[in-house]
Amino acid sequence: MDITIHSSFLPQIDPEASLAFYRDVLGFELRNDVGYNGMRWLTMGPPGQPGQPGQPGQPGQPGTSIVLFPPAASPGVTEAEKRTIAEMMAKGTYAIMLLATRDLDAAFERIQASGAEIVEEPTMQPYGVRDCAVRDPAGNLLRVQERG
Repeated sequence: MDITIHSSFLPQIDPEASLAFYRDVLGFELRNDVGYNGMRWLTMGPPGQPGQPGQPGQPGQPGTSIVLFPPAASPGVTEAEKRTIAEMMAKGTYAIMLLATRDLDAAFERIQASGAEIVEEPTMQPYGVRDCAVRDPAGNLLRVQERG
């Protein structure tokens, strides 16, 4: 069986702020920008990331992407649930993403210089991983791990 992770979704409430953070601070590329009914979905990912081979005669596709989506667009979500999601996003308890870098200190300096909310400075964790934690503009918790 050949199954890979293609995309993972993170909520965003301000597409311009999210675009600026993921593109200008984290260095991701914008792969797709889709608008519908006044909402926007942004597909982002690391530039130069190895991708999946395309079909004969078609280019390959980039590897794993993050889709920054408007949570209000989720079908079947009630108004009460939308309020709960908004409250959880504001506290940073709704979504989490783990990222990795070879140079955690440089990545942390860049993120900190952007004014992003710092949750935890680079730290060696008791489980053997050195990482830091920050919040994106929507409040999503991002842990950035150092990889060799």
